[in-house]
Amino acid sequence: MSPASPTDVKFEIGHVLFIDVVGYSKLLIHEQSEQLQKLREIARATEQFRAAQAEGKLLRLPTGDGGALVFRDNPEAPVACAMAISKSLKNYPGLRVRMGIHSGPVREVTDLNEQANIAGAGINMAQRVMDCGDAGHILLSKRVADDLEQYGRWRPLLHDLGTCQVKHGVTLGLVNLYSDEIGNPEVPEKIKGGETPREKPSAPILRKSIAVLPFENLSEDKTNAYFADGIQEEILTRLSRIGDLKVISRTSTLRFKNAPDNISEIAKQLGVANILEGSVQKAADQVRVNVQLIDAENDSHLWAERYDRKLTDIFAVESDIASNIAEALQARLTGTERRAISSQPTTNTEAHQLYLRGRFHWNKWLGASMPAPEFDKSRQYYEQAIELDPNYALAYAGLADFYGFAFGFGLLPPEEKWAKAQEDNAKKALELDPTLGEAYNSLASDKLYVHRDWPAAERNFRRGLELSPNFAEMYAHYGFCLVLFGRNEEALAEMQRALDLDPLSPRFGFSSARLFFCMRQYDAALDQFRKTLELDPGSAFAHEFLGNAYEKKQMQKEAIAEWSKALHLSGVDEDASLLERTYAKSGFDAAVHALARKRLEWFKEKTARGEYVPAVEYVTAYMRLDDNEQAFAWLARAVEERNRLAFEIKINPVLDPLRSDPRFEKIVASLAPNAADK
Repeated sequence: MSPASPTDVKFEIGHVLFIDVVGYSKLLIHEQSEQLQKLREIARATEQFRAAQAEGKLLRLPTGDGGALVFRDNPEAPVACAMAISKSLKNYPGLRVRMGIHSGPVREVTDLNEQANIAGAGINMAQRVMDCGDAGHILLSKRVADDLEQYGRWRPLLHDLGTCQVKHGVTLGLVNLYSDEIGNPEVPEKIKGGETPREKPSAPILRKSIAVLPFENLSEDKTNAYFADGIQEEILTRLSRIGDLKVISRTSTLRFKNAPDNISEIAKQLGVANILEGSVQKAADQVRVNVQLIDAENDSHLWAERYDRKLTDIFAVESDIASNIAEALQARLTGTERRAISSQPTTNTEAHQLYLRGRFHWNKWLGASMPAPEFDKSRQYYEQAIELDPNYALAYAGLADFYGFAFGFGLLPPEEKWAKAQEDNAKKALELDPTLGEAYNSLASDKLYVHRDWPAAERNFRRGLELSPNFAEMYAHYGFCLVLFGRNEEALAEMQRALDLDPLSPRFGFSSARLFFCMRQYDAALDQFRKTLELDPGSAFAHEFLGNAYEKKQMQKEAIAEWSKALHLSGVDEDASLLERTYAKSGFDAAVHALARKRLEWFKEKTARGEYVPAVEYVTAYMRLDDNEQAFAWLARAVEERNRLAFEIKINPVLDPLRSDPRFEKIVASLAPNAADK
């Protein structure tokens, strides 16, 4: 038989994890054997190794100081395996390991000793990627990182190192994978020391990404601002149903409401490649909509259109705009997505305008630094819209949002009727429109906080995100819930996805900071709270929680200053003065006690008037006063309240002084009757 020609050699794409022991040659012989044996044990114990081996989809290449694992059909497997190995290595500080990952062609061969071996560019490049790292590093080739970057759960772990030259003048793009729990955040010495030239990294911007800027209201009647805002939001919502697009949420685009001058700078701030601008002019039953889609990199117009239609045709206009944008950006649409962006939610124009007014007041309330009167107005408009069109799914979803938020955060008392209002409206919305992903967020709230059924809640989160893959609110909510069950890395990934979709949102910035706070990552929390206050200096909540984080860092002067700002912004100047005076005269503990007594008086006055005060507020006040008996009495009541505030007791660091008491775990155990299922 003649030798095989090059075309006879069969390659496959392998996903390679290359591992070696740093400083191996300097170890004694018995130390080398012991470390390699331990490394093998750790690798073989990983879920990814065992699963791939059981399916016959794992190749192994031993080397003198480590080895390579080739996963045949799952590009995420080597990354997940590396993370699991890195976690395990925390228990063996003397075992210093580095890892490199690349996907490329590999093939099984027989070497000169007639032993099975693996060859190919995939192996060689993975080793070169690894060689650039130091102990603890998990380095990825840019090819692998680009694949992972498409998934929200990986993005927070990817840190671009730029490009560098390796053997034979080959240039590699490198990405460092790390978090607080795995990897090495330091820049590798080979890059930092200038051994190889390095280009400045830049954050990747997806070409299929867009921000819809607020539409200009050109109507003579300026009270029609709600209509222009509503059209912008509805176009944005239609686009957000398309999984192949990255669509920035409304909160971040709202900052650019007044005639933007520098489109490229706005796009850079929002992390998108394309911008949609528009204007709306409404008069009686006529409406004119002008739109233009701009490639932000070169300020060129990709598409523009003017629509002069009757009010009854507005949904067709929105659908046409979304379809043209999807076509211009070459986005792939599923059948479900095509139906979603072409839907007509109602045939009643008056009901539609009432719904838009409800959204206008809802967004105005959510965007406020403190609760505003618009809170209840949104409910009134949604209910009026439903009176005119009892089949208006979006209006039911709006009501579910209203009741879920008010009930979950203690603005309404924990009564069954409010919980039922949330659940019934969410179910009605989905009965009328099963593709309405946003309604699943309300259902998830109901399942977790009211029914305390986490598996059902998580199924609703996942279904909702399948239907609305650009819904930042649900990513943030899901992320916070994951922390309740100790799934911290997943939580950070979901929260990062929310921030990617709404990068200038003070609310999600605040949520991200609270996430770090509840994970006891106080330095990260301080940094994020400060960034949030740059976006919204008037947020009393952010100042209060920044003060809490300072307290945990033993920065008492700073804590008092932030709490005082929060009190001033909340309109209780007298309490702020009390806090400051007592601190100046008698110190931190006395100031904390004085404020707790004042707040307790206020809670009791509200309760006496028949107003609802969440039980957890009493818990915190009594704890601050060192009255643990009362604190635990109220804690027992707090966990019985079926709202989000009760669940946060599990992870809230403010309550840490109570955790050492055996009563705490016993009482709080009732919050998690159903374990998280992954």
